[in-house]
Amino acid sequence: MGRHVLLIEDEPNIAEAIRFILNRDGWQVSTHANGADAVAQVNRLRPDVLILDVMLPGQSGYDILGQLRQLPECAALPVLMLTAKSQGRDRDAAQQFGADMFITKPFSNADILAAVRSLAQGESGDAGKVAE
Repeated sequence: MGRHVLLIEDEPNIAEAIRFILNRDGWQVSTHANGADAVAQVNRLRPDVLILDVMLPGQSGYDILGQLRQLPECAALPVLMLTAKSQGRDRDAAQQFGADMFITKPFSNADILAAVRSLAQGESGDAGKVAE
C-alpha cells in the first residue's frame, strides 16, 4: 500500500487538519495550494493518493482532474475530491471528471482517513461512497 498523499487545498486550516490526521496514521503528506500548476505538482511528486479541492485559485479541481485523467501516467491515480458544495450536480461533476470519491466540507476525521485508506488499497466506486 502506498503511503504518500498529495493534498491540493487552498484553505490553510483545512490543509493542516488533513495533514495532521494523515501524518498521525503514518502517511507522508505533501501540500499544494494553487490550481494553476497543480498538474505539474502531481507529475513531479507522483503521489499514491490525491486529495483535490474543487475551488482553487488559478484553476478548478474539476479542470485539474480532467487534465490528469488524460495523462496515461495519471489515469488510474486514486482521487478524493473535496468541496464545500454538497449539491447533487457537484457529485455528478466529480464522477464525470473521474473522481474516485467525493467528500463535502465540513467532514469528519474518520471520513478522510477511511477514504484515503480505501483509495490506497485500490478501492473506489461511485464518487459519493464516503459520507458527507
